[in-house]
Amino acid sequence: GLGDVSHLPVSLKILFENLLRFEDAVTVTSDDIRALGDWVANPPDAQEIAYRPARVLMQDFTGVPGVADLAAMRSAVVDAGHDPSVINPLSPVDLVIDHSVMVDNFGTADAFEQNVAIEMERNRERYRFLRWGQSAFDNFRVVPPGTGICHQVNLEYLAKVVWTKMANGEVLAYPDTLVGTDSHTTMVNGLGVLGWGVGGIEAEAAMLGQPVSMLIPDVIGFRLGGRLGDGITATDLVLRVVEMLRAFGVVGKFVEFFGDGLDHLPLADRATIANMAP
Repeated sequence: GLGDVSHLPVSLKILFENLLRFEDAVTVTSDDIRALGDWVANPPDAQEIAYRPARVLMQDFTGVPGVADLAAMRSAVVDAGHDPSVINPLSPVDLVIDHSVMVDNFGTADAFEQNVAIEMERNRERYRFLRWGQSAFDNFRVVPPGTGICHQVNLEYLAKVVWTKMANGEVLAYPDTLVGTDSHTTMVNGLGVLGWGVGGIEAEAAMLGQPVSMLIPDVIGFRLGGRLGDGITATDLVLRVVEMLRAFGVVGKFVEFFGDGLDHLPLADRATIANMAP
């Protein structure tokens, strides 16, 4: 059997579904699936699995080298006498331009517009290159400057929660998951979307369809009860949560929040906790 899957933590159920969907007897084997399914009864010490996120999130500092690598691959394909249009990201990629913002003007009604105009001129060459990338590659979108910061745009506009696609003539629904090159990618966990930050090389590999190699993580449960009192903010709460997590030791682990306290936390507060808790 596949183990006591119904009692897995929610985060591991998402990983379990991912393994089932991509089982190929090579990168994902039946042994990997059984090891994760049996996690409750027999937590593995060092079982490595291949995880394939539904999409990749980038910001412009790491995204520009990624697009340059894709362009270099197309040039190599041309040199080999083949069609360069075959080179595209295999996983959907969203690149949010937010790391080039500098405050040159402030304190006036049109300060934002002035700063955006200066930013566009200052980064003209980079932005032209990214615009070319969006038009040249499939599965690649660029969110223009001035829209917002990467993890906030991801939470408010990009996250789907559930993806759908046609498979064998039927609609297949599966969880929205991602890796991102922004350290605050975890903010979207507050919406129930599994995601975390990775390095640029890992993100490029995922973009090209390669799985993220990871150990089956330990899951630390964090129970929240009651509700925030008057004058207590989500930031106050998360500072206490972080203090407790650091004392416990959660590096390389999943932290899953549960309890009736979640019923009294709106999405904005959950996102604050997810953003800062790592």
